[in-house]
Amino acid sequence: MSFNFFMPVRVIGGNDIISKHTDEFKKYGEKCLIVCGKSSAKKSCALDDIVSALNKNGIAFEICDFITQNPKTVDCHRAGKQARDFSADFIIGIGGGSQLDASKAVAVYAADESLAPEDIYKKKISTPLPVILVGTTAGTGSEVTGVSVLTRESGKKKSVSGESYYAKVAFADPTYTYSVPYSFTVSTAIDAFSHAVESLFSNKADFNSTNYAWRAIKPIWECLKFFCTNEALPTDKMRDTLYYSSLYAGMALNATGTCFPHTLGYTLTEDYNIPHGFACAAFLPEFVHRALQFKNELAMEFLSEIGASYPEFEKVIFSLIDTENVKMTKQQIFAYCENWHNIKNFENTPGGFSVTDAQDLLTKLFCKE
Repeated sequence: MSFNFFMPVRVIGGNDIISKHTDEFKKYGEKCLIVCGKSSAKKSCALDDIVSALNKNGIAFEICDFITQNPKTVDCHRAGKQARDFSADFIIGIGGGSQLDASKAVAVYAADESLAPEDIYKKKISTPLPVILVGTTAGTGSEVTGVSVLTRESGKKKSVSGESYYAKVAFADPTYTYSVPYSFTVSTAIDAFSHAVESLFSNKADFNSTNYAWRAIKPIWECLKFFCTNEALPTDKMRDTLYYSSLYAGMALNATGTCFPHTLGYTLTEDYNIPHGFACAAFLPEFVHRALQFKNELAMEFLSEIGASYPEFEKVIFSLIDTENVKMTKQQIFAYCENWHNIKNFENTPGGFSVTDAQDLLTKLFCKE
């Protein structure tokens, strides 16, 4: 048995968990910047709980609520300046993966006023401000990863990662996900499922990552089947299951990284406005098909675990996503592929995945010429 595991986030989980651990905030300073979106932090009641905890401890705060889906480096840079101007000692991120990823970047920009927006990809970063994360969706698992996915000034998504990007604490209260609407619930659930499945079959998979992936796969699959059949919001119990499973999937992903569905999925999000989870899932059946070719025993175990044949698996996934309006020309596909040389996500894929493979798959799925 061999493995190499690093996940230093202190995760405090359960219902009403913030009010039970208000002393945790005092450890990180007297002033903080709260990074969130316009509405989800309020609708989930997470913002109210955070504000109450801060007030109880006499911690001053400002709110930065302009972070959008697929957070931009320029917005994170702007928020970092706000944190510096306020002399914030730490950052609190509330929201889905976009807000949590953004909070990690804001902490970097806040700690080094010399950084331009794009420098986060180029320079050795200073020690960022401490970060506390509060998730409100069951999807990315950003609470437990050392990764921040940002949208560059070019409009293209690219991640930054490393030990400096981990949060100090994550408060994991599944009740904050109860207000998420149907479409976003499905998209985030299938995102978490993609994380677990990609990690399971990754060429970097090890003992720990595999165990975490298995903990997530079947529970999320049962929820996906429910969505496929009912097209209805999940019960509170299912919400709890989805949220905790997304954390397991995040820990699996943290150890292995993603595979080709994420790289190709970014294109659907950037240029066709397909939500991230659905964008990744568009390529998940082909990913599992490759696993059947190159890791057959494990792939058969996967299908047995979820209780589905490959055609049944494919049917459920494709029933939950809509890529009908995605139409690509051969020239577009060629241009995309020109940016995908020496991609680590491709190397993680069972059997490897080449630029030619990417070109063939995009042509098969989306070329309308």
